[in-house]
Amino acid sequence: GAGSGTVTGDAADTQYGPVQVRLTVSGGKITGAEAVQAPKGGQSDQVTADAVPKLNQAAVSAGTADIDAVSGATYTSAGYVKSLQSALDKVEAASAGQDSGEGSGSGQGSGDGTGQGTGDGSGGEQGGGGQGTQVLTGDVAQTQYGPVQVRVTVSGGRITDAETLQAPKGGRSDQVTADAVPKLDRAAVSAGTADIDAVSGATYTSAGYKQSLQSALDRAGG
Repeated sequence: GAGSGTVTGDAADTQYGPVQVRLTVSGGKITGAEAVQAPKGGQSDQVTADAVPKLNQAAVSAGTADIDAVSGATYTSAGYVKSLQSALDKVEAASAGQDSGEGSGSGQGSGDGTGQGTGDGSGGEQGGGGQGTQVLTGDVAQTQYGPVQVRVTVSGGRITDAETLQAPKGGRSDQVTADAVPKLDRAAVSAGTADIDAVSGATYTSAGYKQSLQSALDRAGG
């Protein structure tokens, strides 16, 4: 229905690192919230571990971006609220865009009902599966040069999109990542599985990518 699915807010830069929120929305209501990115390293690890679960809970509970900052995590809270608001804006835009389409859909439904009982039954189930385009985020795979994390969009059992949320950065890693990641994303969509070739010169990044991709696909049951 309108405003259902998974939506990722824009990354909000803070003094301690980026914060990015992803929401699961059903019928226009927030049913789940998670921080895809949050400050890390040193003291930030402790602050993030303490603050993020509270912010996730507050977002689901409030259903809006009007949530209180967590004590001792002012910057992380502010970044969270900013990314959360951008995710909610996307939900609202998507839901507004679907209104007209859904109107005609319900009209069609009443027409189809005539003399097509069985066909409609199975069609309805398949429709439910089709609408259930899943956006799945893999586990973070630690590599010698830094973490790799992959998010895939799966529709009808096929990978329709792949995106790298985290990849090694800094120094020579920037060049390797810029070269390898687009190739790995394309290979994942093309293969439809985690059985993809490593990119030459990016062995560790490729291995981490495949590991995170496999864990995302495991969540889809594929």
